[in-house]
Amino acid sequence: MKILFNILDEIFGIKRLVEKNEIGHTNMDSRKVQKGDLFFAINNGNSYIDDVLEKGAALVIADNYNGNDKRVIKVGNTIKCMQELAEKYRKALDIKIIAITGSNGKTTTKDIIYSVLSQKYVTAKTMGNLNNHIGVPFTILQLDEKCEVAVLELGMSNFGEIDLLSSIVKPDIGVITNIGDSHLEFLKTRENVFKAKTELVNYVSDGNLIVFGDDPFLRNLNGIKVGYGDNNNYQIKNFTDSDKGLSFELEQEKYSIVLNGKHNCVNAAMAVVIGKKMEVSYKEIEKGLKNLELTPMRFQKIEKENIIYINDAYNASPISVSFSLETFDKLYNDTLKIVVLGDMLELGEKEIEYHKDIIEKALTVNSDKIYLYGERMKKALEIVKSNKEKVIHFTNKEDIKKLLEKEQKKTAVLLKGSRGMKLEEIIR
Repeated sequence: MKILFNILDEIFGIKRLVEKNEIGHTNMDSRKVQKGDLFFAINNGNSYIDDVLEKGAALVIADNYNGNDKRVIKVGNTIKCMQELAEKYRKALDIKIIAITGSNGKTTTKDIIYSVLSQKYVTAKTMGNLNNHIGVPFTILQLDEKCEVAVLELGMSNFGEIDLLSSIVKPDIGVITNIGDSHLEFLKTRENVFKAKTELVNYVSDGNLIVFGDDPFLRNLNGIKVGYGDNNNYQIKNFTDSDKGLSFELEQEKYSIVLNGKHNCVNAAMAVVIGKKMEVSYKEIEKGLKNLELTPMRFQKIEKENIIYINDAYNASPISVSFSLETFDKLYNDTLKIVVLGDMLELGEKEIEYHKDIIEKALTVNSDKIYLYGERMKKALEIVKSNKEKVIHFTNKEDIKKLLEKEQKKTAVLLKGSRGMKLEEIIR
């Protein structure tokens, strides 16, 4: 990573410290450090500086170090230094960056766009959940200098965070998937979520902003709109969904993808639009949709003996749970169907009301049993007035697991809850 080395040398004068005038990888996990790496000591990472130096780290950037090893560069704030370096490195790279934000669907949309663009370009993407003020700059600093395109998620929980990340990323294309009820613990209203998410708009031109045009908050933005309504620049038509996946038409061309749900059809359509903008051929787009590899726990199908688990347990908000329920409603209707719902976190003052609404929604879905887990679900169930005969609340996941294992019929199980609920532990 010679470009990054030159930037570091320009700021800190590191030529005298680093062998071969080159940096290996960028790292912030002391357990993964290899010889020649640049290590950012963040928070508790300062305690492992001696360890990473012994492993052969070429350089350490730290804000809490009392030793005298010349390979350690002491700064006022490691995170801020990482952000500033990432901004300089991004400017120096010959690369196109697609930045994705929104309340739901960021990771799935990222995965689809990555799969489409990687058919033509050397492409990178956000790994795992590295989408915050630390993860985004860290991801940029890991980009190979030969990379042509990067597809990055921008996450947030409050005002100013998307603005900060956008200023570092400097996106060529921006995507806003939707405006939902996530982050209400901090932002209070969906109007505020809209204001926070659309901080991205200041960094991309109208012709390079892709949004879900059916969203009531996004439909009036200047940009390229994708969706089902007549107001969209790219209108999805002839949508079908089955156990094998979904298919749709966009501008008289047919596409299919091994995903389910109307919301994922929009995500796929956005990827098609970006593919076209970046001169990816129809055959390449088709291949990218066909060869999609999703980040785990996003409506992930896992078969274990007689049970098909739909592991959608990475995260949850009222909108994303509704999407999952609506999709599950149409699938696996020749089997026993069980919905497992965990608490939705960070919803603020109206959290019990949101949970009540979701339980009532689940009761309208084609399923045989509904299992609930979490204190919020328990409180919400107490005020649900609908017929609750098929609903059971559990105080621990092991009991749910044991009950599922007793099922003799072929069974489909939907798992949906916030990350903190770890519903994937139910999968045997």
